[in-house]
Amino acid sequence: MSTRPVLLAALALALASTACQPPAQEVAGLSGEDVAAITSASQAWAEALEGNDHAALIAFGTQDAVTMPPNMPAFQGMPATEEFLASFTVTDFSVTRLEIDGRGDLAFERASYVISVVPEGLTEPTTNRGKYLNIWRKQADGSWLLAINIWNSDEPIPE
Repeated sequence: MSTRPVLLAALALALASTACQPPAQEVAGLSGEDVAAITSASQAWAEALEGNDHAALIAFGTQDAVTMPPNMPAFQGMPATEEFLASFTVTDFSVTRLEIDGRGDLAFERASYVISVVPEGLTEPTTNRGKYLNIWRKQADGSWLLAINIWNSDEPIPE
């Protein structure tokens, strides 16, 4: 018996079974209201960072928020975030938002930044340029909180 008829029959059966399945439900994209809310929350988050307002920064995050800084392990939750924020003082922070998009209750924000900080134990600020990705999660009350924050530098690694 030739394998060709068997393969053609299998192909026809596979095509017929996929044709009978209902189309996948597509999750709606972000509304204009959601994009505006995320933009507003992001702007307030940036202002809190520049103002070294640690309580406000913590309030923008979910209880289990994950922070993924460059050159160190990721950490999760409010106590770890508070400890990290205490390790430097921000003297200047500016953001250029490049994109906000998402589906359902998840959204991402892609941006570039310039930040000047004085690390704990030093007296002079250092400036860094880079990019970040924030993952926002919509809450039951319609607000958006930061679930994941990851960033990295555009600066070359010092030799």
